Amino acid sequence: MESPHVPPLPEVETERLLLRAMRESDADALFAMFSDWEVMRYWSRGPWADRAEALEHIARMNAGRANVEYYPWAIATQGDDALIGTMSLFDIQREHGRAQVGYSLLPSQQGKGYATEALRAALHVAFEALDLQRIEIDIDPANVTSRRLVERCGAKLEGQFRRRWFVHGQWADSVMYGLLREDFISA
Repeated sequence: MESPHVPPLPEVETERLLLRAMRESDADALFAMFSDWEVMRYWSRGPWADRAEALEHIARMNAGRANVEYYPWAIATQGDDALIGTMSLFDIQREHGRAQVGYSLLPSQQGKGYATEALRAALHVAFEALDLQRIEIDIDPANVTSRRLVERCGAKLEGQFRRRWFVHGQWADSVMYGLLREDFISA
């Protein structure tokens, strides 16, 4: 069976950021982010417990792209190339013109506009380079910051799923946002 053609992971530059491939040298920052309770509070899994999980994650993200099209970027600052977060386009369904997006930032980097800048850059790739029509974003209803972020980019609330995830020992709801190409606010 022939492997699907998976386009290379593009590096994307913005005014202050670089979306690039994850490297082993990112492991400490990645572990700091995904082991932080506040960062993982709204995710569908708990915080990482060991730095080895960061190295495994980096290897899995980079190796998995050989057979599956998805875009797992490190969000790095332009000046020092230090990882400050992650941005991913995943569950890409070309035949339906859609994908999902996910993101995270180190707590020390939140509130500086980096998430908006990185998300808009990833959405440009989705709508322009990949020619997708729709992006879906699954958010915990209590994550007001994330909801505001996607709304700034033009996403619309489309529905709520009750008891969608079992995480941190309890059931959590999920709200689904959709962003159509024509609704994307890039500025």
